[in-house]
Amino acid sequence: MNQYDAVEILIVEDNPNDAELTIMALKEQNLANKIYVVEDGEAALDFIFCRGQFAERKPCSNMKVIFLDLKLPKISGLEVLKEIKTNEKTKKLPVVIVTSSKEDPDIETAYELGANSYVVKPVQFDAFRQAMSNAGLFWLLINQPPKGNF
Repeated sequence: MNQYDAVEILIVEDNPNDAELTIMALKEQNLANKIYVVEDGEAALDFIFCRGQFAERKPCSNMKVIFLDLKLPKISGLEVLKEIKTNEKTKKLPVVIVTSSKEDPDIETAYELGANSYVVKPVQFDAFRQAMSNAGLFWLLINQPPKGNF
């Protein structure tokens, strides 16, 4: 089995502290067999579409949800979201925007592009951990996805 085959959650986050806190919150709830983190939009698209450094990854293997920051290097989160949601193979993949932006244009645009949820990162450590724990519980245990892998 390839190291990427067991992936269930993709975190796209350029802030290592926020990524680590998200991982901690999800693991505290025993929510994932495998979590993968990429730090920019280009790497996210390469991972999702199995190209570049992720060309050996099996396409659409057991991905449950993507937690996507908006303010990313190379390619913005909104551009990543647009590419995911306009591709026939990935358009049903749940994408949760996790960002510090409370700006109406960002929220409106994210939903117009097909975001499944929009979570504003709380500033406080415990509030952030709890928000990510709740998001993980919903998307991995409560939400009923369509049949088949993405």
